[in-house]
Amino acid sequence: MSATIFALATPAGRSGVAIIRISGPQAGAVLRAITQRDLPKPRVAARRKFYAGQSTASAMIDDGLVLWFPGPASFTGEDMVELHVHGGPAIIAAMAETLAAQGLQHAEPGAFTRRAFDHGKLDLTEVEGLADLIAAETESQRRQALRQMEGVFGTQVETWRGGLLGALARIEAAIDFPEEDLPVGLIEGVDAAMHAINSAIASTLDDDHRGERLRDGLNVVILGAPNAGKSSLMNALARRDVAIVSEEAGTTRDVIELHLDLGGYPVLLADTAGLRESENRIESEGVRRALDRAARADLKLVVLDGTEWPEIPEATRAQIDAASVLVLNKADLLKAVPEGPVIAVSALTGAGIADLLAALKERAGQLLAAGDQPVLTRLRHREALEDCRRCLTRGLAIGPVELKAEELRLATRALGRITGRVDVEDVLDVIFREFCIGK
Repeated sequence: MSATIFALATPAGRSGVAIIRISGPQAGAVLRAITQRDLPKPRVAARRKFYAGQSTASAMIDDGLVLWFPGPASFTGEDMVELHVHGGPAIIAAMAETLAAQGLQHAEPGAFTRRAFDHGKLDLTEVEGLADLIAAETESQRRQALRQMEGVFGTQVETWRGGLLGALARIEAAIDFPEEDLPVGLIEGVDAAMHAINSAIASTLDDDHRGERLRDGLNVVILGAPNAGKSSLMNALARRDVAIVSEEAGTTRDVIELHLDLGGYPVLLADTAGLRESENRIESEGVRRALDRAARADLKLVVLDGTEWPEIPEATRAQIDAASVLVLNKADLLKAVPEGPVIAVSALTGAGIADLLAALKERAGQLLAAGDQPVLTRLRHREALEDCRRCLTRGLAIGPVELKAEELRLATRALGRITGRVDVEDVLDVIFREFCIGK
């Protein structure tokens, strides 16, 4: 990290303002060199002219703003500079060339956040929260990512880790100083702490994968018999023509996906082939893929044909379960109002679509809402907590204190992997690779 790095922190292309970030030991010296002025007051925007060489009209690149963040009171923990210039491609190119001529290196994706982690400004859960915040597409994703970035989950993990370290210290005292007058019940207190933390972690793991679902999006699949109106329903929900609609049965043969923002909840909606027996190999493969997608879906929109109501084809009936929302399409052709847990809609006229969206939003909220408790947003969090629980369970069943101490060490290391305290080199590159350049 001895090199001073720079990168464009705003999207490439023409814009009103572009921000170039600089971080490293030479940041202040470079700012003086390209402005031919002393450093401004820390964290106060100052107007400056930028030069490629001497402060002459021919060497001037632009006229903009600068912000000076001396370390360690900066995002990366190092000396940092932000240059706010006009966002023309020629200006950005000239600034990049000038900074490179000053000996600065182009930053790799995630380099600034990696330096913040290395300087103790962020733990790994906060780093991942920042990445999720940048990638958030819906309001609920933004809220979850913001809580993660604020360290809610990391703080909880460190609380557990601190409790285990305290228990480990008690055992170490009993092992290393057996002749000393140690408090009565020292080891019994260790087991109580291990039980409490084991139970708390078990409660956190029992979350129905809400955090991961919210981060990745809720998987919703549209199922039903051929010509029930599945593709028309998908187009109505998307409010545009996504899937081909035809009166010919078997038009949809592959899975068609669409991302939706459903009242702030992210949804991946999939239209599938009609469920029926077919001798056509391509259509049969489409049905197989539909059933496979249904088996992995969080919610199933089972579309029933209003012209055949109340008859339900057997292949469609087999898909009705607790994860299903029954949608009776072609409501404009119904002769009577249906009874039971069905939502009558007309993909042709739009009737009932608002009711269906409201029902989907309610179901999505039930599946994704996590309340105020910290949530797991990544598989590595879950695996580390499960590893910690296994160590605690073994430790509680072991009699010899030396073996109990070893299980406690392994348990604390498992928690440390979540926040970046230990054994994280194998996951660092994967985590920081998700970031865009300039962050």
